[in-house]
Amino acid sequence: MATETFQASRWTKGNHLFATVIEVTEAAVVRRKRSWFTLNEISIHLSKVASVRIDTGLLWSDILVESTGGSDPLTSHGHRKDDARRIKELIEAAQTRGAR
Repeated sequence: MATETFQASRWTKGNHLFATVIEVTEAAVVRRKRSWFTLNEISIHLSKVASVRIDTGLLWSDILVESTGGSDPLTSHGHRKDDARRIKELIEAAQTRGAR
């Protein structure tokens, strides 16, 4: 599986200067959020993903990826609806492959 990257819209809250990026790799889901002097990166291994929730609005979707370890969930705001669905599909497909 190739790594796919999804960038949030700059028109949404918290993404005006530095847009949030979600990357789905063969092993993990990674969220990168930049600010002026720092980079906040959260990753959850695909085998530890408990659920993926998409909250869809009129234009944008919010993504919530919860882990089985009980740590803070991975959240991202302002993604296109198609991107949010694709992120969920990739995670579910990877989990299905891992279960076999």
